[in-house]
Amino acid sequence: MALSPEELERYARHIVLRDVGGPGQQKLQAARVLIIGAGGLGAPMIQYLAAAGVGTIGVVDDDIVSLSNLQRQIIHDTDAVGLPKVESAKAAVARLNPHVTVETHCTRINAENAQALISAYDIVADGSDNFATRYCVSDNCFYAKRPLVTAAIGQFDGSLTTLKPYLSAADGKPNPTYRCLFPDQPPEGLLPTCAVAGVLGALPGIVGTMQAMEVIKEITGLGEDLVGRLILFDARSMRMETIRYAWSPRNPLNGKAA
Repeated sequence: MALSPEELERYARHIVLRDVGGPGQQKLQAARVLIIGAGGLGAPMIQYLAAAGVGTIGVVDDDIVSLSNLQRQIIHDTDAVGLPKVESAKAAVARLNPHVTVETHCTRINAENAQALISAYDIVADGSDNFATRYCVSDNCFYAKRPLVTAAIGQFDGSLTTLKPYLSAADGKPNPTYRCLFPDQPPEGLLPTCAVAGVLGALPGIVGTMQAMEVIKEITGLGEDLVGRLILFDARSMRMETIRYAWSPRNPLNGKAA
């Protein structure tokens, strides 16, 4: 689909980038991205992907906006308190970029609906806040053969990686799964929620924006992806490290006993 004169002006700073250009912008325009969660990580992802011109953004979240969200979930505002987060996010995108379609899914993603939701999109970005959802999303992205950009945050730290376990690495081995990185789910209650432990407000903005960057890279083919690499970010020291991880033959998805 050709870009309109208004879109050419709106995305001019992308179009003059040699590694993006008109073809890259058209890829963004044609892309369908599913975002899990319209909270701390989802908020900056939705905003930056909409600003970048991603044609269709699906948002999955069953929560409503509360006043305590607004310290970090900046896509919502005071007037949105009490509204479903997906509707608040859709309204914010409409104000930001009318060329973007937002598909709302006011539900919690689970084993029953994950495959249908994920299969309807080209790429998935998980900003959920619990391991059960992350396992569900990553497993179903594997079966649907969809790339997944997944991130998590704590009080002052965050992590980010990209998963494509349905493909093979250069050495012929399968790419790692989420279960290669985290073989076992932590016991219930071991990791406190942000409601209990707190979270620095700007932190999800930093990590969620990095997630948006990885999604844009996946769509346009720009740069090197994060498959097999986990980014660790510490806000207190403003330090970022990269840990490499590999396929485990014991994982239940593409391991030797899968």
